[in-house]
Amino acid sequence: MARFEAEILPVQAQAQAAAGLRIGLLGGSFNPAHAAHRHISLIALRRLRLDGVWWLVSPQNPLKSPEGMAPLALRLERARETANHPCIHVSAVELALKTRFTVDTIHALRATYAQAQFVWLMGGDSLASFHLWRRWREIASTLPIGVIARPEFTMRALCSPAARHLGESRIFDPANLAGCKPPAWVFIQEALDPASGTHLRSRGLWP
Repeated sequence: MARFEAEILPVQAQAQAAAGLRIGLLGGSFNPAHAAHRHISLIALRRLRLDGVWWLVSPQNPLKSPEGMAPLALRLERARETANHPCIHVSAVELALKTRFTVDTIHALRATYAQAQFVWLMGGDSLASFHLWRRWREIASTLPIGVIARPEFTMRALCSPAARHLGESRIFDPANLAGCKPPAWVFIQEALDPASGTHLRSRGLWP
């Protein structure tokens, strides 16, 4: 077992991966983690029939400024408090993997956990800017992607450059996404949670 598994990933998460279960990967700064992160994770667990969701708390999101970014330890602590669910596991695995970009993290995780059925998760706001991610086409060709709607972003997400480029790869049965050969993605529209890190920081509710 690789050293980082014992130090960074919860034991339950390691067991899920070793058993070849369906695991959703939700990456981000989590600055801070909030109710909407938990909300979309619960939707993904139910609609995509996942066995677990891993929150990958990034040491530093390459698309965001380090200014105003809370320390990683504080963000991890808040994420664990917010997740509060036996099927949601919080980690800073990128720190141990020494990866910075999502595409590299995905390849490293797949190399380590060849049995796991990974699905990349994102909110509609992330799909709207997905075309700005490093090697985003490669990400889409590596893992199925589950997109959960976010307030005020549905049209921007579905009309985004990435959504247009991947239009023929969109499926409409979320329950089958994990077993689909990528590129494959689904857009899930449910009741939306308006919470956002930007809103919490602007109100002075997060350091």
